[in-house]
Amino acid sequence: MAALLTPATAHAATTCEDLSVPVTVSLLPQSMHGRLCVPAQAKTVVVLIPGGTYNASYWDIGYTPEIRSFRLAMNQAGIATLALDRLGTGGSSKPLSTLLSASVQATAAHQVIQAIRGRFAKVVVGGHSIGAAMAMIEAGNHRDVDGVLVTGMTHRMNLITVIPVLANMIPAPLDPSLSNRGLDAGYLTTGPGTRYSAFHTPGAYDEGAIAYDESTKDVFAATEAVDSLTLTTVVTPASQRITAPSLLVLGNDPHFCGELGSDCTSPEALRASEAPFFGGPLQTYILNGYGHAINYAPNAPQYFDVVTSWLKTL
Repeated sequence: MAALLTPATAHAATTCEDLSVPVTVSLLPQSMHGRLCVPAQAKTVVVLIPGGTYNASYWDIGYTPEIRSFRLAMNQAGIATLALDRLGTGGSSKPLSTLLSASVQATAAHQVIQAIRGRFAKVVVGGHSIGAAMAMIEAGNHRDVDGVLVTGMTHRMNLITVIPVLANMIPAPLDPSLSNRGLDAGYLTTGPGTRYSAFHTPGAYDEGAIAYDESTKDVFAATEAVDSLTLTTVVTPASQRITAPSLLVLGNDPHFCGELGSDCTSPEALRASEAPFFGGPLQTYILNGYGHAINYAPNAPQYFDVVTSWLKTL
């Protein structure tokens, strides 16, 4: 199924291993890297897709991990995690950027899910931001998961805040920390010093958290954004084809909440705003006090607890 690269013990009774899963993109062989962490006797695995300019490290933040590591929280609750590097990022293959789209990434994630399904009784797909779009596309197109976790995204985007973030992106070859990866100019990343305003505001500024975020930043292909929007908002949303239960979690996200976004004034208002876009049961939660990248929130354990409780109902 996958090549076992470096087994290690991440936490008491939890075993982690790096997987390199063969996938096919536009008839070309590629590989998708993921970090699989399995507590003893875990029956459920959550396959996690990071957002744009993030990689698998978003799900296992090394700065105060006891507070900010989604992976650690799930594993301590007895739930396995498989945090993926999207194609083009981390340890995954890096094809030409023009070969990538949200649909391509969703298909690659589907191939990973099929590869690991036999190891677990239940498989849940989850994502953050553009990764959430990919999770919804995967679940809607293939209906091969038992649940869908959507974080940092709704079906109504506030372009007033999103457009400036995109305008501050730079081609990856021009970024000193990424220029040695051999990526083409269709791969983008955040400009220096922009990550707090792009992903964390209105949360409190934590110098250590922002420094870690900057040190682990990655890329996304501009072409990934196009069908992320069309397949989740403009045309019939892929999420309407999802039959499994979904959990939608947001912070006080300026990119997806507000007058031009979804109604995030309460979990109930958010559910009323988003339920028409989902084919299956929908549960919602709002993590107050932080912005887009909610895994970095100092109160992230509150949302981790909501996720673990929801997973145990599936």
